[in-house]
Amino acid sequence: MKKLATVLVASALVLIYACGPSAKEKEAKRVADSIRVADSIAMVQAKEKRAADSLAQVQAEQKRISDSIAHQDSVKKGLIKKAGKKASKKK
Repeated sequence: MKKLATVLVASALVLIYACGPSAKEKEAKRVADSIRVADSIAMVQAKEKRAADSLAQVQAEQKRISDSIAHQDSVKKGLIKKAGKKASKKK
């Protein structure tokens, strides 16, 4: 009876082990996890790039505004002539 019980327990262990994932399944899961991680990293990098681009755009707009203000101050002080106006023709 002990031998039969031992054989049954051993058979049950073999069946449980055999029902686990195969080497191919383990490799497929590892590859899928790697792809998921790579996609997550790429998504974070894309968000960082968009944020950097937005910041650069805001800084460029601020520079344009400050240059415009500086130009207007120079025109008011008479340091430079107003741009964009043509000299009037004398008759």
